[in-house]
Amino acid sequence: MTLACATTAELRAGRRSSARSVLVGLGAANGLPAGPLVSFGLAGGIADGLACGDIVDAERVVDAAGATLWQGAPLGVPGARVGTILAVDQVIDDPSERRRLHAATGALAVDMESGAIARAGRLVGCVRVISDTPDRPLDGLDGAVRTSGELDPLGLVRAFLRSPAGFVRAAGDGRRALKVLERTAEAIQ
Repeated sequence: MTLACATTAELRAGRRSSARSVLVGLGAANGLPAGPLVSFGLAGGIADGLACGDIVDAERVVDAAGATLWQGAPLGVPGARVGTILAVDQVIDDPSERRRLHAATGALAVDMESGAIARAGRLVGCVRVISDTPDRPLDGLDGAVRTSGELDPLGLVRAFLRSPAGFVRAAGDGRRALKVLERTAEAIQ
C-alpha cells in the first residue's frame, strides 16, 4: 500500500513515518504508480462543524453529482471522523459553494486526487486532514502550489500581497494540519 500525496509537504509528512509515499501532484497530474493506493493529504472541509486538523477516514468518494466513485472500509485511523470525500477538479474556496456541495452530496471534505485514484481502480483508502473550512478559507494560498505538487514561491508572494492577514492565518492552519497528517501517517501503517 502506497500513500498518494498531492504536494511535497504531504509527501514529507508521509515519509517521516517511513510509509511508502509518492508524489502524484494536484489532481494526480504526475500520474499514478502501480498497486493499491491510499489517497493521503490535506483537504478542504465543506461541512460545518469540522475544524482545521480534524481527520476524515473515508468510506466513500463521490463526484459532484453525488455518484459513488469508490466505497470501502475506512482504514481505522484513531480519532478520525468516518465519512464521504467529494472529488473535485479545482480548489473550492468560496464558503457558500462549500456548504452547497455538502448539502448536495453529504460529503465532509473535498480533494482533487481521490477521484482520479478511484477512477483508476486503485483506491484502497482515503485519509484526509482538514486544512481549511468554510469559516477559515485558503485566501489565495492554493495558488502557492504548482500542479506538480511543488511549492510556487511567486504564488506565495501573490497570496501574501492579496491578503496578508488571510495568508498568515491560512498558512498557520496548514502547518497545524500537516503536523496532524504526520501523526496520521504513523497510524495507517
